Amino acid sequence: MSNAVTHVPAASPEVAFEHFSREFEFETDCWDTHETLMLDEPGFVLLDVRGPALYERGHVPGALNLPHGKIIRRRMEAWPKETLFVVYCAGPHCNGAAKAARRLAELGRPVKLMAGGITGWLDEGFALAEGAEPSSVRALEAA
Repeated sequence: MSNAVTHVPAASPEVAFEHFSREFEFETDCWDTHETLMLDEPGFVLLDVRGPALYERGHVPGALNLPHGKIIRRRMEAWPKETLFVVYCAGPHCNGAAKAARRLAELGRPVKLMAGGITGWLDEGFALAEGAEPSSVRALEAA
């Protein structure tokens, strides 16, 4: 008997493996981002692509605020061309991170989206930093 789940058959395990493996080229998660931000050289720039007021109320420690609508070639020239950017927004209900990722890719920049955004970060039990300036994860957790 067919239902909403089984009406379309699942992909073969080989096709599913390829599909889900490719997702890691485009996304990372909050846990991996948090753990990597604890390193001296995380290897990426974290961008909070929400507006400044939301950023100031609470953001991922270490994130720079660059609203997705303000991602322009001139601003991005501050970083070497090979710099990896990880972008996030409010959460799964928001597409600002996808807009930012699309724009960065259009500008020829490597990019990944942090799945879950602020919602996912809080769901993992991680603290937010407040204010207009970024602070590190280590500094926040040591306080």
